[in-house]
Amino acid sequence: MTATALTLLYDGACPLCLREVALLRRRDAGRGRLAFVDIDAPGYDPAAYAGISYRDAMGRIHGLSSDGTVLRDVAVFREAYRQVGLGWIYAPTTWPLLGPAVDAIYRLWAAWRLRLTGRPDLDTLCARRAAH
Repeated sequence: MTATALTLLYDGACPLCLREVALLRRRDAGRGRLAFVDIDAPGYDPAAYAGISYRDAMGRIHGLSSDGTVLRDVAVFREAYRQVGLGWIYAPTTWPLLGPAVDAIYRLWAAWRLRLTGRPDLDTLCARRAAH
């Protein structure tokens, strides 16, 4: 089996995140290039994933490459899609003019994701998690 090239930390309670994960899993087709960790699961342990806290992981997408490099934001999607043969979709995000615009759009999305998907805000989610 091929070594996992990228581990994606995703919010398993986010319907849009689940769709993205499902697409990537289908495209990976059992090759094991991608692994997925649900940060919303009760057993999520930051120490096992480069110390990425629940708050940080919920605030923006993170991925861990096989060499331990932490990727964030659009770089995670770029690498995940590259691993499943769809790198061309995110390739334009490396272009000098388009890249910064896509990064800015992603930051807006990340800031509004919970509200847009009908979830409580990040502080509420963190407080609930700490209470359990």
